[in-house]
Amino acid sequence: MNTSTLVQKVWNFCHTLRDDGVGYGDYLEQLTYLLFLKLAHEYAQAPYHRDTQIPPGFDWASLRGKTGEPLEAHYLATLHRLGNEPGMLGAIFFKAQNKIQDPAKLSRLVQMIDAENWISLDTDTKGDLYEGLLQKNAEDTKSGAGQYFTPRALIEAMVACVRPEPMKTIADPACGTGGFFLGAYNWLTRPGAQLNKAQKEFLRDQTFHGNEIVPNTRRMCLMNLFLHSIGELDGEPLVARSDALITEPRAKVDYVLANPPFGKKSSMTITNEEGEEDRDALIYERQDFWETTSNKQLNFLQHIVSMLKLDGKAAVVLPDNVLFEGGAGEKIRRKLLENCDVHTVLRLPTGIFYAQGVKANVVFFDAKPKDGQIHTKGVWFYDLRTNKHFTLKTRTLKLDDLRDFITCYNPENRHERVATERFKFFSCIDKK
Repeated sequence: MNTSTLVQKVWNFCHTLRDDGVGYGDYLEQLTYLLFLKLAHEYAQAPYHRDTQIPPGFDWASLRGKTGEPLEAHYLATLHRLGNEPGMLGAIFFKAQNKIQDPAKLSRLVQMIDAENWISLDTDTKGDLYEGLLQKNAEDTKSGAGQYFTPRALIEAMVACVRPEPMKTIADPACGTGGFFLGAYNWLTRPGAQLNKAQKEFLRDQTFHGNEIVPNTRRMCLMNLFLHSIGELDGEPLVARSDALITEPRAKVDYVLANPPFGKKSSMTITNEEGEEDRDALIYERQDFWETTSNKQLNFLQHIVSMLKLDGKAAVVLPDNVLFEGGAGEKIRRKLLENCDVHTVLRLPTGIFYAQGVKANVVFFDAKPKDGQIHTKGVWFYDLRTNKHFTLKTRTLKLDDLRDFITCYNPENRHERVATERFKFFSCIDKK
């Protein structure tokens, strides 16, 4: 079967399940479990003979020989058992549930996956198939998955400006389905980029460091990376299931590429004995933060600064309120301008994110030494908002819409730039 036929087959089955009330997200979840088991099975065969760490009796071979209710019962047992395993296995199957209630449909999905040799498909094919499903899931407004999905054209433009280099570390403290990691991976493996063996191994195992607190989103992120040859079947997950804001970063990184969650307040839900819920503002007490606040984006911004090495670089999507509100926001901005070189702001149009009406920007900044100097001398602003109209369906943001910004940014040497109607420089004057 050729690639396009396989992709169509996977899509068609998704539509069959939707008739039973199984949404893109649930289908993607089940596809993740079964694809992972099938790939592990293929890696355990010749010529690979890999030790996949999957316990005997809970592997692909134990599933594909069953149908009907015995298949459903064994599938449930397999999900439960693998969810308690360490490493990548436990991360993929953490709190896994079967969402396909019809055993006949589950059997058909197992047979469809079993019929293919997935290792023989090239990385682009497997990755594009999965990314396509992630996009469809994001577009499904009922799923709420859009909040974890950054437009891929925007990611591509951000990466093209930052230009990450081999053998350097890249982090995203709220990595969603892994879009920024894949964007960086595609840049590092672009045509003409010659990576040696050590650089390829570093890219697979040590380049990326992420956090994602939503278990199912983290699961999809890990699978998305794995299908793009990032991470190891039997290794430790590259994405931690923890709140990045709680503690200082354990290690500094070379680059941070991120789109932290929208929504101003960090909060947690408290349920009393009567089952009544109350939301309580969550304030992070961090010694390394400039200001204590319950504003989520301001906390992420402070955390990202703390993640960077002395010469680290960041490109972060931030809403307007972070750039313009007073109080803690103003104090944090002042500290950011003093401690980092905030050199470029891309003013984004509305209509490009699944969160409706969001006015956002991409802020590019470099870490600098804490030497008492004010490191931001001025900021270049690119206006992609005025007279620009985009929607999620009929007029989506494309890379072509961002090419002029990339040209103006001048990644080869950002210190040699030319002002245009949309791209202007504003000098920073210390008002102390």
